[in-house]
Amino acid sequence: MDNKLKIGIVCYPTFGGSGVVATELGLGLAKKGHQIHFITYRQPARLNTFQENIYYHEVSGEDYPLFEYSPYDTALASKLVDVVKYENLDLLHVHYAIPHAAVAYMVKKILLAEGKYIPVVTTLHGTDITLVGANKAFAPVVAFSINKSDGVTAVSEYLKQATFKQFNIDNEIEAIPNFIDFERFTKKNKDHFKKAIAPEGEKILAHVSNFRKVKRVGDVIRVFEKVFEKTPSKLLLIGDGPERKHAEELCREIGLCDEVRFLGKQDAVEELLAVADLFILPSESESFGLAALEAMACEVPVISSNVGGIPEVNIHGVTGFHSELGDVEDMAKNAIDLLTNEDKLETFRKNALKQAQTFHIDKILPKYENYYHKVIRESVYKNIKSEATN
Repeated sequence: MDNKLKIGIVCYPTFGGSGVVATELGLGLAKKGHQIHFITYRQPARLNTFQENIYYHEVSGEDYPLFEYSPYDTALASKLVDVVKYENLDLLHVHYAIPHAAVAYMVKKILLAEGKYIPVVTTLHGTDITLVGANKAFAPVVAFSINKSDGVTAVSEYLKQATFKQFNIDNEIEAIPNFIDFERFTKKNKDHFKKAIAPEGEKILAHVSNFRKVKRVGDVIRVFEKVFEKTPSKLLLIGDGPERKHAEELCREIGLCDEVRFLGKQDAVEELLAVADLFILPSESESFGLAALEAMACEVPVISSNVGGIPEVNIHGVTGFHSELGDVEDMAKNAIDLLTNEDKLETFRKNALKQAQTFHIDKILPKYENYYHKVIRESVYKNIKSEATN
């Protein structure tokens, strides 16, 4: 069998973690010679330059008077059937259980009726299990979709165990962590940029998220308020979402508008991380903590909560510090400790980079490649008969 595969990747084309990981995974696989087909309703946020072996198929929904909302699931299924058949794909890799894994199961059944078997790998990213999956209205579909996938991966050991705890899962789950592309995320000399943000040499704190409640952006600002009392500093808030308005109001309330910059969604987030001294991640739920990993690759230590998969990335007392959820006082204390001790900050910077290198894309991609080939071997020769009789 040719080691180079034709892979369909289904994801949400957003700035959220699952879309970013799916896109970066596809780009990395394409560089290794695999043919990658992205199938989604909009071009993914990080799929912004031409690259060999990359193809994009847009799912276009149509409005019908009968439907209050466009039936995206049906449109996606039809597009997947078309792409699998006419591009002769070897495997579908769907990111996020709802609706992608459920749609993929329907696609398998449609194609099987036409004599073609397409293996499906589902990657669980976090909120599809901890938030959407926790909703009783969706839980049966999530569990069914996971069990009917030919292969299942989770982005952290924490998420793997959380999935088994929350659902009745018969399938095996492979923990394959998120990764970092050091061609992009690396500390570059941006002193001119840093001086524009902090002209008096102030320390720069940063936070990147989609500004949902779960990210606790208010805690970021409260931590910064206490840091600012002790050392001259600036705060960069990168991203956008429903909590931005409340965050802006909080800055006005405590009188720190001049010290906080709301930068909105940014494609070149690595250029902003390159000037940061500390990254703040006080989330109440993180399956992995990709934003923290990207900061660490740029040699930025992390102050975080101790929830979910974050401790698998940010090592307490080595690459940064953990605090209990909502403990703004402790987070601020740890931040001040680092920002006022240059030698300690420099040590933590080096540690952060070293830890990030364990998640180098070159180390993680082979795990996916080996897993794909394993799933293809096992599904084609073991599962086709049982699927045909279901």
